[in-house]
Amino acid sequence: MALLKYEEIAESLRVRIASGEFQPGETVPSGRDLAEQWSVSRATAIKAMDVLRADGVVEARQGTGFIVTETPVARPAGGRQAGSARASGMPFLRVGTPDRAMPPAHVAEALRLGADVEALRRVRVLQLPDGSPHSYVTAWFPPEVADEAPRLAQPAPIAEGTSRYVRRQTGRFPVEGTDTTTVRLATEAEAEHLTLTGPTAVAVVLHTAYDQEGRPVVCEEGVTPGALFERVETYPM
Repeated sequence: MALLKYEEIAESLRVRIASGEFQPGETVPSGRDLAEQWSVSRATAIKAMDVLRADGVVEARQGTGFIVTETPVARPAGGRQAGSARASGMPFLRVGTPDRAMPPAHVAEALRLGADVEALRRVRVLQLPDGSPHSYVTAWFPPEVADEAPRLAQPAPIAEGTSRYVRRQTGRFPVEGTDTTTVRLATEAEAEHLTLTGPTAVAVVLHTAYDQEGRPVVCEEGVTPGALFERVETYPM
C-alpha cells in the first residue's frame, strides 16, 4: 500500500534521523522548508511533523521549531487497539543488551515457533514523567525478522521506530494486532525493575502483531502494576 504524502515525508525524516543526519537536540527542517522541498501544502508538512512528535521522534521547542528528542520514547503496552486514540509516548530505559533466548511457552506459541527455537529479546522500562517506572516490557522477534533487521540486536534506540525499520528491512509490517490481558503477581525480576515491595498484582498485556500475510512480526509483553494500569475503550451502542 502506497504511503500518503505526509507519511512519506515523515518516513523520510525518520530515515535521515536514524542515519545520524540529525542528532538529538538538533533542529529538523521546518514545516515551510518541507513544504517547499516536497511541493506540498504547509498543512501537509505539519501533519508529517505531528506524526513524528506523537511517536516521540521529535519535540517542539519554542523559538526553535522541532528538534530530535534527547530521550527515546515508547508507547505504553496495550495502547494499540484498533479505533483507539494514539497512546501517549513515554520515555524509557533499555534493560541490558538485546539477545537471543528461548521465549516463554506462551510467547513461543504466539510467534508460532517450534521447540528449541530462540527469538530476539529486547527489554525496556517505560517511565512516568517523574522518572519512576511505569511498565516492564519485553519484545520478542522471530528469528527470520531478527536476521533481516540487524539493528534490533543493538541497544541503541531506533529513531525511525522499530515497526518502520522492520518494514524497510523485510517488507513486513503490522496490519493486525491481538492483545491478551491477564493479571498475576509480579516476578522477582519485574518487581526489581518496577521498584515494587512485597507481592504486587500486575496487569500483563501480551501484544502480538501480524503482518500482511498473517505471520507474527513481534510479540511484546508489558507488565504494569495494577495501580498504574488503565484501559479505556470507546465503542458504539
